[in-house]
Amino acid sequence: MVSHNHDIPYSNELDNLIAAMLGNLNTINTFTITIVIAAITLLNQKPVNASDLDKPNIIFILSDDMGWADPACYGHQFHETPVIDQLARDGVRFTNFYAATPVCSSTRSTIQSGQYSARTGITDFIPGHWRPFEKLIVPKVDSHLSTTIQTPGHLLTDAGYVTGYFGKWHLGTKREHQPEHFGYQVTENQLSDAFTRSRAGLGDGPKRIDFFTDAAIWFIKENQERPFFLTVSHRAVHIPVEANKETKTKYAQKNKPDTGINHTVYAAMTEDLDTSIGRILNMLEKLNLSEKTVVIFTSDNGGLRKTATGVGDTFTTNDPLRDEKGSLYEGGIRVPMIVRWPNVIPAGFTTDAITTTADLLPTFCDLAGAIKPDQTIDGMSFSKVLTRPGLRMPRKSIYFHYPHYHHSRPASAIRSGNLKLIEFLDTGELELYDLESDIGESTNLAGLQTRVARKMRQELNRWRESTDARMPTANPDYDPDKAEQWWNRRTGKLVDVEALQRRFESKNSIAK
Repeated sequence: MVSHNHDIPYSNELDNLIAAMLGNLNTINTFTITIVIAAITLLNQKPVNASDLDKPNIIFILSDDMGWADPACYGHQFHETPVIDQLARDGVRFTNFYAATPVCSSTRSTIQSGQYSARTGITDFIPGHWRPFEKLIVPKVDSHLSTTIQTPGHLLTDAGYVTGYFGKWHLGTKREHQPEHFGYQVTENQLSDAFTRSRAGLGDGPKRIDFFTDAAIWFIKENQERPFFLTVSHRAVHIPVEANKETKTKYAQKNKPDTGINHTVYAAMTEDLDTSIGRILNMLEKLNLSEKTVVIFTSDNGGLRKTATGVGDTFTTNDPLRDEKGSLYEGGIRVPMIVRWPNVIPAGFTTDAITTTADLLPTFCDLAGAIKPDQTIDGMSFSKVLTRPGLRMPRKSIYFHYPHYHHSRPASAIRSGNLKLIEFLDTGELELYDLESDIGESTNLAGLQTRVARKMRQELNRWRESTDARMPTANPDYDPDKAEQWWNRRTGKLVDVEALQRRFESKNSIAK
C-alpha cells in the first residue's frame, strides 16, 4: 500500500470542482480520474462518530518510552516491528503527534483528564527527580491523579462500554488511587480466578509483556458480545532492558547498520512488544472483531538514550529529532501514533495534524458517542482527522510545561504551526525553531526573529497563567559544585550511581 499525505481543505468549492471534472471525463486522463475518486472518497466520509455506527470497540495500546524513531515504519533500520508497520499500512500514521510532557506520570495525567499537566498538577513523574543544590527549586508534584477527574473509564462506562485497564498506571501508589477507582471496571486487581488458573505455571515475560497481553486477550474474549474500551499500558520499552532469549540471540547475530544506535537487547525488547500487539490483533481477527474495533497505538514520551545520571548503555536515538526523554526538544515529546479502523479509517495514509495526548480523551468520547466530562478540557478531538487525514486541527497552538531537571533544564514550550519556542526557566533564554525546515532544532532563530519570539513568549505566559502552572523558584541553597547531584526523594539520600549502573546492566547479558 502506497502511503499518501493529502493536505486538502474541505470546501464546497472543491466539491463543485470535482463535480465539474467528473462531468467532463473526456478532458482528463486516467491519473487525474484516480486522484479525483480518491478525493471524493476522503472528503465525503463523515467524521467518525458512534451515533452514525454501531458502537466500536476501542483498544488503546500505550508503550513506555518508545521514541518517535523506534518503529521501523518511522525509520529505524535495525528494529523489526512488522506488526506496528502493518498497523500503519492498514490505518493512519501520525507524524506530528506529541506526548504532552516528556515523562510518564505527567503525560498519563493528560490522557486520563484531557487536560495539560500544568492544570492537573502532575508535571513530573511521581515522585520526581531531585537536585537539591541546583539554581531552582522545582515545584511540588501531586502524588496522585485528582479523584475529581472524570477519566475515559468513567465516561465510556456511562456510554455503555465495559472498560478495562491492564498495565502501568503511575498516577498514584495507594490502592485508592489505582485505575479501578477511576472508572475502569476490570483491572489487574479484578482478574477472574479462571484467568489466574489458565496461566498457572506461565511466566509474566520480559517487562510483564506476556501477562498484560494474556489479560487483554482474556478481556476481549469475555466481552466480545458488547462494546468494550481496553487500555493495555505496557512497561516496555523502559529500561532496564529485558527481552526473550530467542529474540536477544536473533539481534546479537544480526548485522548492524553503519549509522544510528543499534542496541541488541533494546531492539529485541522492541520486537517482543511488537509481537505481543500482533497476538491481540490476531484474536480480534479470530473473533471477527477487527472491523468493529478501533486500535490506537502510541507512547507516553520520547525515547530514552541514556539514564539521567549518565550511567550504563546508550539504548536508542531519536534522530533526526533532537535530544530525548526529559527534554522539551522534539526527541523528548514527539512520539509514534497510529490508528486503525478497517473500512472506516482510510488505509495507508499519514497525517501531519498537530495533536497531543490531551486530545485522546475527547477523541475516545467521539468514537464512543460518550458525553464529554464536566471538567475543563484542554484537548481537542481528532476524530475528523481519522477519516480525512489531510485536515488540520482547528487550533492555534499547543503547549508544554516541564519545570523540572531531568535530561535538560526546567522549561516551557509552545508550538504554533511550524514554529516552536522553548523558554528555559533558569535563565529566561529563548530558542525558536522552524520545524518544517529544521526538524532537528539545530538553528535557533530567536535572535533573528525577535518580534515573533516575543509574541510567542507572551502567548506562552498567558497559557501558563490560565492553567495556574506551577513555577520553579530561586534556590537559596544553590551550590554550583553540587548542583548536578541526584538525590532520591523517597530516601532523602544521594543516589548511588554505581548501584544504579549494576541494576541497569543486570539483565543485559547478551551483546550491547
